[in-house]
Amino acid sequence: MEAARRIFEQISLDSVSDAVVAQIERLITAGVLRSGQKLPPERELSELLDVSRPKVRDALKVLEDRGLVSVRHGEGTFIAPLTGTALSGPMIELFARQSDAFFDYLEFRREVESFAAFAAAQRATATDHAILREKIAQMEAAHLKADPTEEADLDVTFHAAVVDAAHNVMLVHMMSSIYELMTKGVFYNRAYLYQRAGARDVLLDQHREIAEAVIAGDPDRAAQAAETHIDYTQEAFRIGAAETGRDRIARKRKLLAEIGPKPKRHRD
Repeated sequence: MEAARRIFEQISLDSVSDAVVAQIERLITAGVLRSGQKLPPERELSELLDVSRPKVRDALKVLEDRGLVSVRHGEGTFIAPLTGTALSGPMIELFARQSDAFFDYLEFRREVESFAAFAAAQRATATDHAILREKIAQMEAAHLKADPTEEADLDVTFHAAVVDAAHNVMLVHMMSSIYELMTKGVFYNRAYLYQRAGARDVLLDQHREIAEAVIAGDPDRAAQAAETHIDYTQEAFRIGAAETGRDRIARKRKLLAEIGPKPKRHRD
């Protein structure tokens, strides 16, 4: 309740339900409220906004009609899925079946995350800096535990924090969809990188460099750090794919050697 109170502002306007709609729309646009996130119950929203429950109910109906929230009976009200059709279920499955799409995905991330880091270094607030420091501290703790799965999970939330720090609402929503692909493991097993020899140390240092450049307010350094990180990721997967291909051939050769040539039959 206390955390939610810091997010929602009390309303003192004539058109109360319109003001409720406008405030929630602003929170969605800014990326504070995101797809799938559950809103507080109607009664709690009424208290947080200091308006009557009928006005909250009217506002939620408007938002539902606009496709911005969905009401699940017995569960509550949720921010509706707001990603574009390019990331629809069938398209995501199609991407997953195309190996070339993975490297297109990384190429896209390289350019966008470079811009995000550049903008974050210019626009990040003291609160953003604190969030980035917290993310790095969490990554360092996971690193000490040698937990590649936790490190991979934190990798996603770290990059999302950099995007948030760029304070560009289009970027926030677009990359939210991209990071959802990472979370779902559409293209690759996120723990793969952290299981490669020596990779965990390199990745931690790269994330530190991005965070430090953003906090230092150095846009060029931050952009370069983001590009270096994605370049490393791309090369690691290229090497991994080549190693997998060579091992597949070696296994076939081994299998063939174990089978051996068939003995010749002698005619009497």
